[in-house]
Amino acid sequence: MNKAMLTVGIIILSLATLLMINIISNYSSGSELDYYLVKETGEAAMIDAIDVKYYRDNGLLRIDKEKFVESFIRRFADSVDTTRNYQLSFYDLNEVPPKVSVKVDSSTVLSFSGDNLEMSTQMDAILENTYDKDQFTNNEFNDMDSDLGKAIEE
Repeated sequence: MNKAMLTVGIIILSLATLLMINIISNYSSGSELDYYLVKETGEAAMIDAIDVKYYRDNGLLRIDKEKFVESFIRRFADSVDTTRNYQLSFYDLNEVPPKVSVKVDSSTVLSFSGDNLEMSTQMDAILENTYDKDQFTNNEFNDMDSDLGKAIEE
């Protein structure tokens, strides 16, 4: 009887150990997956939301807030793990200069309700370009057909 109880104890201990390894693995890999998912989705959504007409007219980057949020949610929903609950929060959406702050809260395996969100991933992104504004304005001032280069009427 002593050996049988020892065997049952070892089996229960091994099951508990496997459960703990699974939870820790899910938590650590889930956090990493969430980070890269938020990062890649945010970058792609910012590029989708660029206002090309404004860029052509002014030489400055500008994003559309509504288009960014729509693109982010669509891309995020396409790539997300369906076994977990997510909560998206958008903070500080600036159109010019393009800056976004996104926070994603997600649950782990042991979360039993949607209110218990344990992991949090935050992304702050600024969209930059290498276009030289001084060169743009100099070209516009020297071009007599441009609005900036026209002579001032008295």
